[in-house]
Amino acid sequence: MQKILSSQPLVAYDTLTAIVRIVMGVFMIYHGWEVFTKEPIDTYAGWLTDMHFPQPRYWALLGKGIELVGGCFLLPGLLTRFITIPLMLDMLFIVFVLGHGKIFYEDQYPLLFFLFFLYLFLAGPGKWSIDKRLFKNWAQKDASGNSYVKN
Repeated sequence: MQKILSSQPLVAYDTLTAIVRIVMGVFMIYHGWEVFTKEPIDTYAGWLTDMHFPQPRYWALLGKGIELVGGCFLLPGLLTRFITIPLMLDMLFIVFVLGHGKIFYEDQYPLLFFLFFLYLFLAGPGKWSIDKRLFKNWAQKDASGNSYVKN
């Protein structure tokens, strides 16, 4: 009971971040998989047509493609910070352009996705990621601005 009431984390920071990244990757693959299904793409293209977007089918496919590719990159933790940028833009587009900013009604989920992507952008991929293996020897700076190589 004391541990639950404590302000200390119950799970290591890197572990929690990795779990968030993996779950978000699965969600984005699930949502992005619609790129291969005609009916949802036609629906999204219809929404964009109603808003007078040029090439609405292209934009619908692009949005779903970003979600699919983004999920495929997030799941193993490959280029995590880079891939969260188009994912954040995709979610902001859904919330504020398609949904007209109704964040307390229909657009809560895309806004929450955006916040999770922002968290991953700021926190990095966490453990169990390809990024951690690829970039483990890159120079980093500590809080005082001194360069060091993290091993």
